[in-house]
Amino acid sequence: MNRALLLSASMFAFASAASAETIRMSVTTSFANSGLAEVLLPEIEKGLGLTVELLVVGTGQALKLGETGDVDAVLVHSRPAEEAFVAAGFGTHRREIMYNDFVFVGPSSDPAGVIGDASAVEALQDIASSQSAFVSRGDDSGTHKMELGLWKTAGIAPEGSWYNAVGQGMGAALNTASGMDAYILADRASWLNFGNKGDLTIVFEGDPVLFNQYAFIPVNPALHPHVNAEAVDALEAWLTGDHAKALIEGYTIDGQKLFVFNAKPD
Repeated sequence: MNRALLLSASMFAFASAASAETIRMSVTTSFANSGLAEVLLPEIEKGLGLTVELLVVGTGQALKLGETGDVDAVLVHSRPAEEAFVAAGFGTHRREIMYNDFVFVGPSSDPAGVIGDASAVEALQDIASSQSAFVSRGDDSGTHKMELGLWKTAGIAPEGSWYNAVGQGMGAALNTASGMDAYILADRASWLNFGNKGDLTIVFEGDPVLFNQYAFIPVNPALHPHVNAEAVDALEAWLTGDHAKALIEGYTIDGQKLFVFNAKPD
């Protein structure tokens, strides 16, 4: 069995109906770190009689769990990888649910001079040229894939003592960055819900390239007959419905909205 952090509604101290049906969904650590799961899971169980166990990993690992049939569905945030997953027949389709954005977080003193930069690529160029400490998730997650794409666009192969790939989820990587007073690329939701900010602050945001879409993909039951397609269909209908929209758009931290619902009607 692939390694993953397993979460369910009952782990968040909500009552679980003894008769509730259970399915598994692999999700990104950024989704779990945002705190939104604690809002959605009990409402799913209450509304559908369905317990959703979350296997919390990076996007790459989440999709691999779908490939091997270890989960019934995935919720991730790397469109090229998602489209490849569906094209290969591992998923039946891709359904967009919500989005937020990535931000660059760094020390308030901003030794690389990132504040005021015109683009995300310029921010990375400044960090690399100054060899300021940078923490990379290094875990094949959606955030890591975004970071690598930005380095490639910047024409930089990051290496050296200033570049620290930790192979960890978003929360652990943010903790490392806080301890090192380093720069890091993070999704906004995880950053807002992160409790150990130390001297870190958002130093760059707003480039359209930092758009961060989350999508739901049912695992193909033709490849894995044990997949509970009926329950997955019910979950997808719920996640794209009005109640989910209200919960997602109503979820805030310190008055800031963490996600924008953008699921289109079926």
